Amino acid sequence: MKSLLAPQNLPALCRLARGRVLLAFDFDGTLAPIVADPARAHLRPRTHRLLADVARRYPCVVISGRRRADVVGRLAGIRLRRVFGNHGIEPSPALVVGRRAVRSWLASLKPRLGHLDGIVFDNKGASLAIHYRKSRNRPAALKAILAATADLADARVLKGIFAVDLLPKNAPNKATALQSELRRLRCHAALYLGDDQTDEDAFALSRRLPVLAVRVGRRARSLAPYYLASQADVDELLAKLVELSALGAARLDRGTETRVHL
Repeated sequence: MKSLLAPQNLPALCRLARGRVLLAFDFDGTLAPIVADPARAHLRPRTHRLLADVARRYPCVVISGRRRADVVGRLAGIRLRRVFGNHGIEPSPALVVGRRAVRSWLASLKPRLGHLDGIVFDNKGASLAIHYRKSRNRPAALKAILAATADLADARVLKGIFAVDLLPKNAPNKATALQSELRRLRCHAALYLGDDQTDEDAFALSRRLPVLAVRVGRRARSLAPYYLASQADVDELLAKLVELSALGAARLDRGTETRVHL
């Protein structure tokens, strides 16, 4: 992985800004810092100002693991083109399948895990998150969750940050949401910024499409070719995008818009 903000790698970001680019962001751990209580997650004031400015200059979407209504409320005042919830499932017809699957998973998992210290079930309608951040023995809690979910044939199990996410198999995901917005908005390329395993579907698109995939936090096994050192660096990236938009606008005025090859 390469640091996107290192001087030798900034040309990749500059090339991206030359065309009609879609900017896509995860929420928790990306736009907003990870916090002990997910209900308290919010954008820092500077991040909010910068993202609002970026969204006036570029087509922007957010693709979050939260319920769509939840994340929309945390992004008030920002002119986004679309917000997806439930890892890209919401909005889509797969919501019906997801709700049915979550009810089945809860019936199976609560008797097996509900008695364990620090385990919290988060029913998001079309997906289920099992949080273990508050457990006194996190490795043991994770091991128990993975063992209990291993025989759920209709579930896709993803390890997040102190949480395990269950999604219906074959449901839309962050990659399908990103691809649909690229087509809908007729963008030539995209930047996708995320922070954990639930973002790897979108990162994988960089292998075959003009997608600049960036992970918050370096991880050797990630499919994202670029990374930001920490969540605090998101503000620096947003500020750089604002700066580059002026150069892109000047090129458009001269009729020299280019398609991006990353």
